[in-house]
Amino acid sequence: MSTPGNGCVVVTGSVAFDYLMTFPERFLDVLVPDRMHRLSVSFRVDDMRRVRGGCAPNIAYSLARLGARPVIMATAGSDAREYRDWLAAAGVDVSLLRLHDDVFTASFFCTTDVDQNQVGTFYSGAMDRARDLSFHDVDRSSVAMAVVAPNDPQAMARYTEECRQLGIPFMYDPSQQVARLSGDELLSGLEGAAIFIGNEYEFGIIEKRTGLDQAGLLARVPVLIVTHGSEGSTIALRDSTAGSSQSIRVPPARVAAAELDPTGVGDAYRAGLLAARLAGLPWEVAGRVGSVAAVYALETIGPQPRAYPLAEFRARYEANFGSADATRSSASTRS
Repeated sequence: MSTPGNGCVVVTGSVAFDYLMTFPERFLDVLVPDRMHRLSVSFRVDDMRRVRGGCAPNIAYSLARLGARPVIMATAGSDAREYRDWLAAAGVDVSLLRLHDDVFTASFFCTTDVDQNQVGTFYSGAMDRARDLSFHDVDRSSVAMAVVAPNDPQAMARYTEECRQLGIPFMYDPSQQVARLSGDELLSGLEGAAIFIGNEYEFGIIEKRTGLDQAGLLARVPVLIVTHGSEGSTIALRDSTAGSSQSIRVPPARVAAAELDPTGVGDAYRAGLLAARLAGLPWEVAGRVGSVAAVYALETIGPQPRAYPLAEFRARYEANFGSADATRSSASTRS
């Protein structure tokens, strides 16, 4: 990939520690369907790992790996100082990451079964202070894109409104927060977004809450992206001048490891896609870059992939999809 432009990507969202546990069986085998109204169940897990997580660092870390300029604008607790320093060493600008001494960093407790299904519990902690941060404190001229990822709902509403006021293009990514947001809140959040993204299950909730199917949502945003897990993703593009739309089916990249962890895979996909778009690559290539970034996260225990070099990433892309330069030339010819 070529080097992204000079603008930075301001990434907002949760900063968290993930407590990841592995259940060696299937959740479905220990659940009794007609007793779900009185659910009382525990899962004995094989192991537990405490890893660095949170949507904002996950996205920012992979952006940095791919040569972009991520800046985290988020809140964390006093227990995140080492995490902050580690992110800085990885190439992430942490100047807008605020630490609060009187509260713990948000924490995600997640159990994964043999089918890669997950059950999680989230403690918001210092994330609730994110509503006090503002894009008005950011140098607008330095920002190429903002990401509004899952966070304190009041913070998400504030950030989308400020991005609209300041003319900052933004990706709206409510994902894990869709269950907490009303239809009106979701519609308000996506207003003016450059990109609206989520997985297929989340879009099922969004459609139910808003009363709009994906075609109706695409009428409100120029780009709508749905991720489908192991089946890849779909990028829908609205052509406002022609009154039509285009749908790009993005295949998944091949997995090259036996031990897998789906935590943070979607965040890595978002980072890959954004890094490629900032580098001037067409949407179909950007989606495939996202697919490769996603499998790096899938093959790592924890939400942040190992520190792969760009040359290795390019080689893996080409092994899966061929030359990105050839695809870009083909897309340019078609357009």
